Amino acid sequence: MKSIFPKIQSILHLYDVLPENERSIVDVLRQVTRAHTPPYVKEKIAYNVPFFFGNRGICIIWPSFVPRGGITEGVLFGLWHGNQLADKDHYLTRGSNKKNFIRFLVPQNRLMKMPSANYCKKPYDTTGLRNTKKHFKIFLLYLSGLTPIIMNRTISCIIGWLLLAIPACAQTYISNVTVVDVVHQKLIPDQTVVIKNGIINAMQSSKDVRVPAGADIIAGKGKFLMPGLTDAHVHFFQSGGLYARPDALDLRKFRPYEQEIKWVHNNMEDLLRRYVRLGITSVIDVGSTYNFLEQRDSFATKDYAPEIFMTGPLLTSYEPEVFKALKNDDPFILVKTPEEGAKDVRDEILHHPDFIKIWFIVKQDSVAASARRFVPVLKAIIDEAHKNSLKVAVHATEQITAQLAVENGCDYLVHEVEDQVVSDDFVRLLQEKKIIVCPTLVVADGYTNTFGQQNRFSTYDLQNSNPGQIGSLTDLQHLPDSAMFNFIKKRLHLKQSVQRFARLDSNRSVNLKKMADGGVTIVAGTDAGNIGTQHAASLYPELTAMKNSGLTNWQIIQAATINPFKFLNKEDSLGSIAVGKKADMILLKANPIENLDNLTKIDVVINKGYALHPDSLIAVTPVMLVQQQLNAYNAGNLDAFLAPYDDSVEIYQFPDQLISKGKEALRQRWSPLFASNPGLHCEIKERIMQGHSVIDKESITGMGKNREESTAIYEIEKNKITRVYLIQ
Repeated sequence: MKSIFPKIQSILHLYDVLPENERSIVDVLRQVTRAHTPPYVKEKIAYNVPFFFGNRGICIIWPSFVPRGGITEGVLFGLWHGNQLADKDHYLTRGSNKKNFIRFLVPQNRLMKMPSANYCKKPYDTTGLRNTKKHFKIFLLYLSGLTPIIMNRTISCIIGWLLLAIPACAQTYISNVTVVDVVHQKLIPDQTVVIKNGIINAMQSSKDVRVPAGADIIAGKGKFLMPGLTDAHVHFFQSGGLYARPDALDLRKFRPYEQEIKWVHNNMEDLLRRYVRLGITSVIDVGSTYNFLEQRDSFATKDYAPEIFMTGPLLTSYEPEVFKALKNDDPFILVKTPEEGAKDVRDEILHHPDFIKIWFIVKQDSVAASARRFVPVLKAIIDEAHKNSLKVAVHATEQITAQLAVENGCDYLVHEVEDQVVSDDFVRLLQEKKIIVCPTLVVADGYTNTFGQQNRFSTYDLQNSNPGQIGSLTDLQHLPDSAMFNFIKKRLHLKQSVQRFARLDSNRSVNLKKMADGGVTIVAGTDAGNIGTQHAASLYPELTAMKNSGLTNWQIIQAATINPFKFLNKEDSLGSIAVGKKADMILLKANPIENLDNLTKIDVVINKGYALHPDSLIAVTPVMLVQQQLNAYNAGNLDAFLAPYDDSVEIYQFPDQLISKGKEALRQRWSPLFASNPGLHCEIKERIMQGHSVIDKESITGMGKNREESTAIYEIEKNKITRVYLIQ
């Protein structure tokens, strides 16, 4: 009987089934293609093989091991419009429908002698790729014995075609759209906006625009085009999970901090994709490390990544012990003298930060005296930064520290004052000095809700946060040191603690409204990365908190679009929709001025000039779906719990006893359980991922005094959980 070839789900899956010789060629061809096409070019699995496309098909890489390729050995490199190539040396095999091919072979007698192919460990991972063109030439020369002259021509032929496949001056027309003018606070209806080479090339009344044949058109009728959002206060050295800040709660015996650092570096792309997916096309990292400054540059041309503006390590009056000796992963540099401060600025400049940041921390038993002692250092840092044309951001949460920072020349207060209601004189000082202020209203709740074990995440939070990090926030309910964690929980719930947190929240809210009314420039920022404050997903709750403080929708949208670029002196190129500015925009399905909720109703994100559909930015995996429903279970959120399940999901008692069919039946089964057991918590003791199945060994508490142990087998099809087998 003829064997059935499996449906290939990913690059990794393909690499698993291919023989070594074909896998090696496929990998090199993929790397060459990705290295010589623009960032917006996408790769997907089509017909069980890698397919590259932009606004049209580009190329396909078909190993002979995969059926229907028409070859019995080697790998086809198919050029979707290869008929446009001159092909003087007749490398190409003519195909149908304008498709031409090159075939590459790996002689079996050379297989054991081959240099390492260094094929990708995960889809789209080109880490370590160096001089791809040279690698490709050497590799194929070795395998097929072609002369250098012929191989050079072959390489030039391929790369030339790849460039030919992408029109250099392609234009995109967003037609008949209402433009949100954040500078003048008005809506401009029936406009056509033209994007060319990543820049807004034109904007005028649709009746005056003639769209040329063949142009890319995005229908904007009934929709609203506004500038992309900016989170003006993030930290990429922090994950947003429970283990992000060992200086706040030291959990290194459960998860070494080195693992935390490694996780964030390895998953920075995921976090960036989540930002763009939610319409956040720029982020300002106000406290980072030298290693992250270097990593920042690797995302500069990626269409899935927002614009990243980043400082280096925080120059500080106090360095937590847990961060010392981390070298280029240390987010802090302790500064003791003015001379050290000036030198540290010069050292940081070598790593090309976009600005300088000071962490102005004072002793709480002598706030004023401690603050004034640091002033000479503060001034030296600010003066040296300004001398080098860099602006300075300062962390200062007391009025005395904030005032001293402003009086000594700082440009940006990354938090607002929280120890008291600010004076009128202080507001006038901020306005006169043109200081930018970021209120960061939600970050404190992230800590208190997590340490107090009272997180109740919204469906929006659960669906848009990194599942692993938001899921970690409930780990205190099962980590072994429960006595300590319960002690912290009780302290946070004491009357005096609750009153103190309420007073600080009130001060922040009152001060935000007072500063906005006083003409101070406000920007929206979340402090994302701190424990409980998720990357990307936290901006919308922050904007909602600003609304609850009394700001208008126009003020809030300005704070999240044009205002952040006033700090960076980039308001002439970013932050609003105007001819000549960068094309970072979001197309919304409803009017954000009428309701801020409409900021979540995104039709298309235009990032660096490329039109991206939000759902295309994050690949849905089986483990992601299972983790999302687990997080929702632990949060007591029934709607979010049900979201990953298929409408016709079947639940079985292993092996074959059907106990529930359909999502509605699942809702009826779980709704009473959620309602009567608010302390439900599931800990994963062990997880196995196998193809499209995930097997979890679960330990459940919160249903009476006893702990329940079980195993669940989740089967996933078409990005939904379709069957679950329970073993108890």
